[in-house]
Amino acid sequence: MSQSNNSSQKAPDNKGDANHKTTKTMKKSQIKIWFLIPLIVFVGFIIMLYLRLGQPTDIVTNTALERPVPSFELPLLSDTSRMMTNDNLPEQPFLMNIWGSWCPTCIIEHPFLMQLEERGVNLVGVNYKDDIGDALGYLNRGGDPFSMSIQDLSGQFALDLGLTGAPETFVVDGQGIIRQHIVGEINESNWQSRIMPCLMVLNEADKKNVSPDPSQVQEVCK
Repeated sequence: MSQSNNSSQKAPDNKGDANHKTTKTMKKSQIKIWFLIPLIVFVGFIIMLYLRLGQPTDIVTNTALERPVPSFELPLLSDTSRMMTNDNLPEQPFLMNIWGSWCPTCIIEHPFLMQLEERGVNLVGVNYKDDIGDALGYLNRGGDPFSMSIQDLSGQFALDLGLTGAPETFVVDGQGIIRQHIVGEINESNWQSRIMPCLMVLNEADKKNVSPDPSQVQEVCK
């Protein structure tokens, strides 16, 4: 009788346990994948930076090069009741520097701009998306290297120039044509190697009251 009962009992069903284990394994795999995603992104970022090594980053070609300074009508930073236009720009070669009091690299660059002003370099400032009180305070504390600064509150003029991010500087010839675009800070190194040679060519042409030689500009102001 008991033997008959035993034979009628079903064998234990392990299917449910197997499914449960499979589900747990899948969940653990999914968790591991989510943890791996930040690592994959980080490795990709490092690879991208590595590929950029050796690439020039401070001189770029953009639509403003070899073209006149874009037309503007913007307030003078020191007196916003006065509107400045292209007619107020220097008639000799000059540097147009995009800056802001909120910009850490601008702060690093500023003492060198003061040195350039002492050397007789004409600098025009474009105060980019800045609070006027902060901007004037910045110049009061660090000195004002600019023959004039215009207030570009909306940032549109800087974008028309081809700005990618402050600070940036544009070398402009005596006819108002942009000949060089420097991304990042100006320092003694790139001043000596790139910017000053370009400015010298432009100044020589300006003294002779002629347009700069295109081949020289191409070679020196690249």
